[in-house]
Amino acid sequence: MDLLAAFRTFIRTAETGSFSAVAREVGATQPAISRQIAALEEHMRARLVQRSTRSLTLTEDGRDLLMHARLVLEAVEQAEAAIGRQRVAPSGLVRLGSAAVFGRLYLAPRLGGLLLRYPDLSVELVLNDDVVDMVQERLDLTVRVGAIEDGSLVARRVGATTSRVVAAPEYLERRGEPQQPQDLAGHECILFTRGGDPEVWLFAGPDGEVPVHVSGRLRSNGIEAVLEAALSGSGIALVPAWMVSEPLHAGRLRALLKPWQPAPRPISVVYPSRRYLPPRTRAVIDFIVEEFRLDPIISAYGVA
Repeated sequence: MDLLAAFRTFIRTAETGSFSAVAREVGATQPAISRQIAALEEHMRARLVQRSTRSLTLTEDGRDLLMHARLVLEAVEQAEAAIGRQRVAPSGLVRLGSAAVFGRLYLAPRLGGLLLRYPDLSVELVLNDDVVDMVQERLDLTVRVGAIEDGSLVARRVGATTSRVVAAPEYLERRGEPQQPQDLAGHECILFTRGGDPEVWLFAGPDGEVPVHVSGRLRSNGIEAVLEAALSGSGIALVPAWMVSEPLHAGRLRALLKPWQPAPRPISVVYPSRRYLPPRTRAVIDFIVEEFRLDPIISAYGVA
């Protein structure tokens, strides 16, 4: 049997969860795809796919083979690229993960330029605010803000960001402006509840980070909701700098406590392995590095 072709079919079957979907992609019949998977199972002497009337799921052996099949095909792509048999331009699908707001504001507007550069490349932007298992979610790479704690992942720093303490002018007219972080105790703060302690804001002081306890009657697990509440004059918010450049420039918000702004956090492109990195994935990484270095708000120009 053509093992590489079978691997390709198996991978797409796992990704789509459907023989019919794969058949439509390749212009074959559903029974033909089913027979190809059955032949692969016979070759491997293992049940790879659990079939039911409504769906397909991978068995434990199937999940193991999926990882190895992807490595094999990536190695083939690398070999083809190295000896010039592959087209010069990267091709194929790259699944790119990101937090929802960052992906919408910073990645989605830029991806059109990437696709113009590489006509045979496709990108699926997967937005999720939770830290997910990249292999399980079939992500080729993801953009993350903050420290990468999983030592099994490769992280390339592509930028940096900090947060801004902001409030609308109408709020400050009512309540006054805090002059130092400790003054926030007397203010209505809008709390972001996703990740960490929402009632502790960290500021940079001469001796390191300074934790400040804050409180407020409005909180949300959505950072866009926190920003909108600040714009409406509901209180003081701590939000990423890349979200507030326009309202600050327009005067709809004012930046507070500038001498104590929180320490920068890295923005990284993260991927599961350096080995057998496909040309299409490398092209997306290089594009993101290039684009972010041109953006003064998040640029970390010169970092590795």
